[in-house]
Amino acid sequence: MIRLFFRNDMNRVCILVLYQLITMGEKPKILILNYEFPPLGGGGGVAAYVFAKEFIRAGYEVDYITTGFSGLQAFEKIDGISIYRIKVWGRKDLSTATMISLILFPIFAFWKGFSLCRQNKYSFIHTHFVVPTGPLGFVLSKIFKIKNILSLHGGDVYDPTRNISPHRYWILRMIIRFLINRADGVVSSSGIIKDKCIEYYKPRKEIKIIPLPYELVDFPKVSRHDIGLDENKKYVIGVGRLIPRKKFDVFLKMFSFLDKNIEGIIIGDGPEKNSLKGLAQSLKMEQRIHFTGFVGNKEKILQYMSCSDVFVLCPSYEGFGVVFQEAMQAGLPIVTTMSGGQADIVKDGKNGFLIPNPDEKLAAGKVNQILNSKEIHLTMKANNLRDIKRFSGQSVVAEFLKTFVGDKKL
Repeated sequence: MIRLFFRNDMNRVCILVLYQLITMGEKPKILILNYEFPPLGGGGGVAAYVFAKEFIRAGYEVDYITTGFSGLQAFEKIDGISIYRIKVWGRKDLSTATMISLILFPIFAFWKGFSLCRQNKYSFIHTHFVVPTGPLGFVLSKIFKIKNILSLHGGDVYDPTRNISPHRYWILRMIIRFLINRADGVVSSSGIIKDKCIEYYKPRKEIKIIPLPYELVDFPKVSRHDIGLDENKKYVIGVGRLIPRKKFDVFLKMFSFLDKNIEGIIIGDGPEKNSLKGLAQSLKMEQRIHFTGFVGNKEKILQYMSCSDVFVLCPSYEGFGVVFQEAMQAGLPIVTTMSGGQADIVKDGKNGFLIPNPDEKLAAGKVNQILNSKEIHLTMKANNLRDIKRFSGQSVVAEFLKTFVGDKKL
């Protein structure tokens, strides 16, 4: 029985934390630095939130420094996490950061970080995003001699769809290489992020691949009628910010190759909203495509997903893609591109299909393949419902702590 107990990674981590607790006389503490925290930002903030909750469950106390925004409190405790929000100039909306707000966050957040590090003995700092948060984690770790674990999320090192992607500028490449090499541990959430980091920054530091944790959401089951959908139709759903790299134009054009009884749901908001609605009209698809706008409630998103038949998102690039984990929880077969971190999540032919590039005809072919085969649909659904458990917060954080704490690296 004792031997079985110690085989579990989280059990071993909890024993280590308990030992620290006894020897230190108080709970060990972690400082998380991330310019995003829900409802601000995207998947990187959501993942850091899950990390924080699991750290607390493992026996730590957690302080979290993030960006402030109108209507959000400067300090509050959420799920036991002490949240410190720093006001910056230039942040205009919840979902997207401006360049000026990115530049100012590590500068404005420094004094709060300095103050907290003077007051507390942190076991380590967990810094999310080498840009813009990396410099803040580096400076605080050196001043106070605290170990710094750096998590890379994607766009902070490589995004081919943005002209201002860091990999395009030699000065940013030098800064990022410097920060990676001087971190005490480096984590990439997907294989492609690690590969691009090695290609463009040539770091000396080893990069560990640990996926973003996903917290299963307990959501009330609803019928299609309850959310205004037709019980007699098939539904293909896409979720994400309406920005160019998500390729929602491909999603819309795909319906030209699908039966008229198949309709689409797009959940999200962003700068491309009006142009996508215009495209739907020009394709005479406005009656078949349902734009819900921004849905901030994850339970509601999962209700829409659970009432759909296939999830489709064909981005030109994706660092990881928490939304694919949401589709897995809903048991949805997935159609996506192989150009991104989603290729770590979607196994071609197992829980979805991968296509080589964002192409509406290829995507439609895979959707038809799923919808025309009950066996494929049910197999992919069962695989997703089973495999989402490997991304559980407890599993991922146990791996993280085992890697950077359990082997005495900290």
